Order: sequence, then C-alpha cells, then structure tokens
Amino acid sequence: MSTRRLLSTFLYTMNTLLQQKKYQAALSVIKGFRNGAVYGAKIRAPHALVMTFLFKSGSLQDKLKSIALATYTHSRNLAYFVFTYKGLLALQKYLRGERLQIHSFLAACVGGWLVFGENNHINSQINMYLLSRILFGLSRLAVEKGYIIEPEHDPFPIFAAAVWGIVLWLFEHHRQTLQPSLQSSMTYLYDDSNVWHDVSDFLIYNKCRAGQ
Repeated sequence: MSTRRLLSTFLYTMNTLLQQKKYQAALSVIKGFRNGAVYGAKIRAPHALVMTFLFKSGSLQDKLKSIALATYTHSRNLAYFVFTYKGLLALQKYLRGERLQIHSFLAACVGGWLVFGENNHINSQINMYLLSRILFGLSRLAVEKGYIIEPEHDPFPIFAAAVWGIVLWLFEHHRQTLQPSLQSSMTYLYDDSNVWHDVSDFLIYNKCRAGQ
C-alpha cells in the first residue's frame, strides 16, 4: 500500500473516530490540552519577547533562551491545567451523571493546586491576572444577585484612582512588595526618567550606551 493510500486511510479512520459521540468527553480533554498549549504560547511569546528585550541584559542567546523557557512554561502549564480540569469534570460526569456548580469549582481547585501552585514568576503573573478578573466578576455578580445596590454613577473613576494611588505608593515606599516585572516597568517609567546626561539619553536612549 502506498504512503498516500496509508495517509488517506489514517485520516478517514481519525475523522470517523472524531464523529463518535461516545468518545466526545475524552476527545474534548485531548483538544483542551492542545488548545491550552497553543493559547499559552500565543499569550506568553510576545510578552516575553518585549519584556526580555526591554528590561533584561545579557547576550542574544541568553535572551532567546529566556523567551523560549517562559513560553514553554506558560504553554505547558496551561495545557496541563485544561487537561486536568476537563478530565476531572469528565470523570465526575461518568461516575455521577450530573454536574453541579461546585464540581467546576473543585475540579479547578485541584488543577490550580497541581499546576499553578508552584510559586514562580510565570504562575504568579497568571494567578494575579486571574485575581483582577474574578474581583470584577464577583462584583458584577453581587450586583446581579442584589447583594450590592447598583451604583447610580459609574464607579470606575474611583476604582482607577484607588488602583493607581495604591500601586504608586507601594512602588515609592514599599517597592519590594511588588512583582519584579512590575518593578522593572515602573522603574523605567518613574526612576529612569529622572536621570540623563545629554540629548542622547534624554530623547534617544534611556541610558548612556557603554563607552560614552
């Protein structure tokens, strides 16, 4: 049998398998792993590229290794989490045949503990990103459920003022409490803009180049 015929047979078999409803739960776990890996790489690669070349020193090879490692870690962790979460939900549905809201919470707790529980800078960034989103979500849910009266005026300006006031207070007086990436960004914005020697590092460069 030719290679082309084998490939055609393989694709036909795979497509037939993918159409089987009885395998949908298991296949969704596998595709969830795939989507987690792809999405993690798409999100982390450009972020790591910008942050590394803006704020990190070292050779080009070191920078590329740092970008690759950060992208791999984010992609792997997100893939593992989606696989764990969807796998636990599929197992629960198989055993009990019914899904309650608490099941999603518990499955995600297990995945979060196993995958995102290690305290490193990648997991820290992801967890804090989610924290800001769930605070917004819980606030909106509280209003929807009637636990909080909906404000007559948009509270967003007050929220923005509080966020920026607190973060700059922490940066100026308790800098060590902020994440390294945020410290680097704010140092570039607020500290480095206080120092210059001539027009070159006032308008063109942030700091004098070596040898000048």
